Amino acid sequence: MSLQATIDRALAETPPGRVVWVALSGGLDSSLLLTLAAHAVHRVPRPLYALHVNHALQPAADDFERHCGALCARLGVPLFVERVTVERAGLGLEAAAREARYAAFARRVAPGETLWLAQHADDQAESVLLAALRGSGIRGLAAMPARRDWRGRQLVRPLLGVTRARLAEEATALGIRWRDDPSNADSTFDRNFLRRDVLALIGERWPAAAASLADVAERASEADALLDELAALDLARAGGVPARLALDVLRQLSPARQRLLIRYACQRLGLPTPPAARLETLLAQLGARADAKVHVAWPGGEARRWQGHIYLQAPPEPLPNDWRSEWDGHTALMTPVGRVETRLAPAGSAPQPLTLTLRQGGESLRVAGRGRRDVKRLLQEAGVPPWQRSRQLLAWHGTTLVAVLGVAVAEGWEQR
Repeated sequence: MSLQATIDRALAETPPGRVVWVALSGGLDSSLLLTLAAHAVHRVPRPLYALHVNHALQPAADDFERHCGALCARLGVPLFVERVTVERAGLGLEAAAREARYAAFARRVAPGETLWLAQHADDQAESVLLAALRGSGIRGLAAMPARRDWRGRQLVRPLLGVTRARLAEEATALGIRWRDDPSNADSTFDRNFLRRDVLALIGERWPAAAASLADVAERASEADALLDELAALDLARAGGVPARLALDVLRQLSPARQRLLIRYACQRLGLPTPPAARLETLLAQLGARADAKVHVAWPGGEARRWQGHIYLQAPPEPLPNDWRSEWDGHTALMTPVGRVETRLAPAGSAPQPLTLTLRQGGESLRVAGRGRRDVKRLLQEAGVPPWQRSRQLLAWHGTTLVAVLGVAVAEGWEQR
């Protein structure tokens, strides 16, 4: 199949009317992709735009931007430029630039729209080798998917099965001009080193190396999908809630499936997966005494054990001292522990002025038919985990506690 036919088919797979963006760097790959896409829209009409991210990391950055503008003008494709500042924040330059680039994608490409990226088979081979050298698992070896959902947007790589050599032949035949990134010659970057010094040498001995490594990625992707299916079955057995896994089910699984389920649950929750050492520490605590306080933390996530369950969550933000806020009992209100969207008022009466505070300890509430009850006991009865009790919102009418929000209300009051 010709490259033009490949792009025509990829465009036809996009729902009619959906905007298609092409991430345009100005290099060979993206310049060719945009050119083929601009030809394709005459046969498969779709709104088509180009997006260039100027990282301002090298003197040639403005030249790349001008080239993209000239190319889009020739093709009649609207160009949007995002200028970014690359903040290292402990990351390597490549990773920091990628973070800035994807943040720009998220700003410009709306949810529901499609973004085409120009990575090809040689890029895929580099990703597989990098993942292997970094000790990645199956998901890492799966490298870049041809299509995936990203924050409600579709990321598509139509050229992923095509080698760079073939792209260069096509671009030359079409008379396309492009700009070579000077930083690609810098072998201090891992990917450049693999591309220039390692894969070039491997390709001399094994000419089909790039295609073979791409096949590895495809098989790893299939295996990863199967593992996700297995983890989804185990999650259903463990209660179906990623943030709260039944301990008795976890204990019945093999260690490999325990690790798989916890990683899968973290991914479902949008949490970083625990490093191998932290994960092993957590698994070692599954057999601890029932009253043991299990707390295993890692950057961006933590696990706790309580009443037969493992709880997974992001580390809570520190609470402000003596926080309080006036509340009318019915208007939505943002608090340090989340948004309040409930209605609280005396039974049969209009809402009254209230004050919200966080639990300090020692409070009590007069509950209809039960008399005065300690808030601590009410939280225990409601199954609120101990580490969440200090984050409980209380509602006061003057100096009288009238509600433990979401848990109990005072006699003569209603919460809806």
